Amino acid sequence: MTTLSFEAAGAARDAVEAHVPALVRDEVATRLLAQDPTLWGPDAEAEASIRLGWLNPAPASRPLLGQIRALREELAAEGVDRVVLAGMGGSSLAPEVITRTAGVNLTVLDSTDPDSVAAALAEDLASTVLVVSSKSGSTVETDSQRRAFEDAFTNAGIDAASRIVIVTDPGSPLDAAAREAGYRAVFNADPHVGGRYSALTAFGLVPSGLAGADIEELLDAAEDTAEILSDNAEDNIGLALGAALGGTNPLRNKIVIVDEGSGLAGFPDWAEQLIAESTGKLQTGLLPVVAEPGAPEVTGGAPDVLVVRIAAPESEAEPEGDQVVVSGSLGAQMMLWEYATAVAGRLLGINPFDQPDVEAAKKAARGLLDAQPEPAAPSFVDGSVEVRGDAALLDGAQTLPEALRALLGQLGEDGYLSIQAYLDRAAQAELEDLRPQLAAATGRPVTFGWGPRFLHSTGQFHKGGPAQGVYLQITGNSGQDVPIPGRPFSFGELISAQAAGDAQVLADHGRPVLRLNLIERKAGAAQLAAALTDLGGK
Repeated sequence: MTTLSFEAAGAARDAVEAHVPALVRDEVATRLLAQDPTLWGPDAEAEASIRLGWLNPAPASRPLLGQIRALREELAAEGVDRVVLAGMGGSSLAPEVITRTAGVNLTVLDSTDPDSVAAALAEDLASTVLVVSSKSGSTVETDSQRRAFEDAFTNAGIDAASRIVIVTDPGSPLDAAAREAGYRAVFNADPHVGGRYSALTAFGLVPSGLAGADIEELLDAAEDTAEILSDNAEDNIGLALGAALGGTNPLRNKIVIVDEGSGLAGFPDWAEQLIAESTGKLQTGLLPVVAEPGAPEVTGGAPDVLVVRIAAPESEAEPEGDQVVVSGSLGAQMMLWEYATAVAGRLLGINPFDQPDVEAAKKAARGLLDAQPEPAAPSFVDGSVEVRGDAALLDGAQTLPEALRALLGQLGEDGYLSIQAYLDRAAQAELEDLRPQLAAATGRPVTFGWGPRFLHSTGQFHKGGPAQGVYLQITGNSGQDVPIPGRPFSFGELISAQAAGDAQVLADHGRPVLRLNLIERKAGAAQLAAALTDLGGK
């Protein structure tokens, strides 16, 4: 039997008490069970009518379990036991959480950084199978990764088609192309599920199952939870969590998510994409902030912050102040948070199934790739760091610490700082330490995202949510580049265009953006860390 636990205190408890009775009167639980697309208003009805399959994943997902198991056994018999996943957003974050929680190996390639791609290509192609996950196949990152691996397999004397597995929607361009190419297997997902709600569809299950995770147990827990959440009652945990997230008054729109030994490795990163891309639009929404226990955002008590603690099922943790404590197994939590996000969307008055501002950065990047312009000259160079920013932002700054102070000076009382690192998240992992440092220095919530994957999650909130953010973009020169077969641009050119395109769109929206390029990655990162110690506060 699935066990879920939810407790709320302070503003979160007030929101539950204020909204859950009305949600029960409106029969939201039973209407969700019936996949009623009218729950989010007439503007959302058309989209919602084709995006609610996640509420009942069994019909599309159950038949896949045996197929995934059989393919895993076939590959193992051939000595193929290294699984690489090429996917972005929901297609990569859910499998990463599932496999890390299960303790099995999955190489997730959700980057266009040349160093990241080169590292994935260099590790034992002889035992590698590539899973390409994309609803349409048109995602430039995923298509580029597939091209690189297909070329590498061929050059190594390996039949590339036998080592490529596709996960896509039925009838998509990728579906047709993959079958024509004779790839090892093509798995179709439920087309009535959007990417960020797809954890329990083929997008989450295929790579996780091939890597060795117990996906049947995951699906069992999710189905049990869906049944629990169908009760139209005031003790419905999904209604309560949705009310706590989207119903505080005034709205606490910075949702600080802290893992307190839940055993669900990386769960806050998955929830971050789900919440930010679902709610950040029409100048409102919820900004998830993935933080550490005891982080400044957790202890600061800011009036626009709601702390959500993800605890272990056996934990006796209780919320303190304006907090929520949630516990449960991975499958149960995934279903719960998808449900609660949909409920929060209703309370916020938005469509939780579209992402109107995600495409803007993609278009800007495509334009830069087509034009192939020379990179804009830096505003100035300080040691190993090139600094770019408009004159109004820099306000005469001539050093890296001065430029950082100028950016942080734009933070309002209700603001947040977004750090965006377009680098190799394995080799430059120490950059994540900047997040708590800057949170302490500013006294405001700070998010950290690896580019370009954050473009598929918090990127929607940055452009579509309230104009409260300031943005620190970090890029870096690479000692190598990786070509993309059949394309007139390389991975280095692609990630550069993605970073420049996103900065352009943010600037067009009037958001302050400071761009730092590390001329030499290791030295530049050390210089940046040192500059933060010079801030001495905001």
